[in-house]
Amino acid sequence: MFAFPVLIGDIGGTNSRFAVLPERGHAYIALPRVPTASTPDPVDAIRDTLSHYPGPPPRSAMIAVANRVDTPVVRLTNADWTIDAGAIGTALGLTRVALVNDYTPVAASAVTFEGQDEGLARLGPDVPSGPGARLVVGPGTGLGAGALAPVAGRLAILATEAGHMELGPAAADEFLLWPHLERVGGRVTAEVVLSGPGLCRLCSALAAVRDEANPFAAPPAVIEAWRDQRSGLAGAALDLFGRLLGRFAGDLALAFEATGGVYIAGGIAPRITDLLDGSGFRAAFENKSPHHGWAARIPTYVITDPEPALRGLTVLVTDPARFVFRSQEWTVPRSG
Repeated sequence: MFAFPVLIGDIGGTNSRFAVLPERGHAYIALPRVPTASTPDPVDAIRDTLSHYPGPPPRSAMIAVANRVDTPVVRLTNADWTIDAGAIGTALGLTRVALVNDYTPVAASAVTFEGQDEGLARLGPDVPSGPGARLVVGPGTGLGAGALAPVAGRLAILATEAGHMELGPAAADEFLLWPHLERVGGRVTAEVVLSGPGLCRLCSALAAVRDEANPFAAPPAVIEAWRDQRSGLAGAALDLFGRLLGRFAGDLALAFEATGGVYIAGGIAPRITDLLDGSGFRAAFENKSPHHGWAARIPTYVITDPEPALRGLTVLVTDPARFVFRSQEWTVPRSG
């Protein structure tokens, strides 16, 4: 059990979000967002954001980290931070610090969405969810994925590194494009394409195929140009992004038997929900012969709640017996 108040945090490659749960059953109190590159150390960032919290200091913490969590000390994949549970606990005078993969709480958040929740937007047909696993996939600074599977009356959370799986072309236009895609570590993985930087890579590759200049250096500029209908290149890149995301999400749905539904999270999808709903996302998701009929019965959504990880951390801290999940922990050493 966690001692309240509990600090909860979601540390990503671009931004870090923190909040305090004052007591069990209380909504979290959000703290100012911190750009991850703004300080050299997460302890300084946490201290700074806690200075805006007027209540009693936290006594324990659960923090989600954008990388594999195999030890209580984790190096971020897409930023220059090392998250050390012991250093955080000692510096803040906590009794317990738990680290989890960033998609552990995002997966947990799926249980909090009911019916026509304003934090959720449906993609594709209005089909009912089944009793099986639920899947979350999130393109942002990187590409996260996790599954929530019912097992013996509890919910097992499977955090994954599926974003680092290889991604290849399937359609004729993709075969033309792939030779022009920037490799990362010599590979084209799902994250290389289905992320903020990946959207820019798609623009560059499409521009090369078209023999034109690519004016886009950042994902927001691509989305803004598409919204303003100022660039056919931006529209083509986002259409392709939606198609590839649908295919990848459908592949993972097959892998996890995700009859409970597929939830698209991350920082990009909520900004292009209407495009995803009208693009080739759903067709690519369902194109899973010989299992296309099965895939057509799986509902797909975009999580539009801006803080699904904080939402999920809240239920993990307040109702831990409901879930089974992997974490790495530090606890204050016992004296004597």
